[in-house]
Amino acid sequence: MQSALKHATKEEYFALEEVATKKHEFFQGNIFAMAGGTFNHARISGNTFSTLKFKLRNKHCQPTISDMQIETPHGLVTYPDIAVYCGKPELTKNQCALLNPILIIEVLSPSTRLYDQSDKFLLYRAIPSFTDYLLIDSEKIHVQHFHKNKEYEWILHEYFQLNDNVDLVSINDCLTLLEMYEEIFVESPA
Repeated sequence: MQSALKHATKEEYFALEEVATKKHEFFQGNIFAMAGGTFNHARISGNTFSTLKFKLRNKHCQPTISDMQIETPHGLVTYPDIAVYCGKPELTKNQCALLNPILIIEVLSPSTRLYDQSDKFLLYRAIPSFTDYLLIDSEKIHVQHFHKNKEYEWILHEYFQLNDNVDLVSINDCLTLLEMYEEIFVESPA
């Protein structure tokens, strides 16, 4: 996480976000600017969201785009690239942040890679409903899938081939890397 831009209450943060022209995270009273994405980042997010939207149509689970914030029990309020909730969405009082995601997807950028893989994931893991975390690399074909096997136990599966299937138990469906990386030009791993 980078240095804070401002110190504020959560209510002040939400009020500032309503009029902000750029997205910010909130954690422990501090507001942090979020990095912008690349072309590949935007395309991978769009591909993955549209695939999930189609697969989950008329089902009890629904995806949200990066305009929907997530709030963790430890007070992180952030904008994941994609989140999926099942049943009725649980929201903050102002309806700006989702409290019950089961699946969170982050598209990795060079500037956010380490944060998304470590501190942010640690904060996400405190969400009781959260069971699947997908990290999609925007520079090469590489997907990391963490699945919560039981309390305090997360299993990692890594994928490197476009025909690989990522089995997402939380939504009872799968995604292929081909769906995520459709029309994206990236390196294959060595």
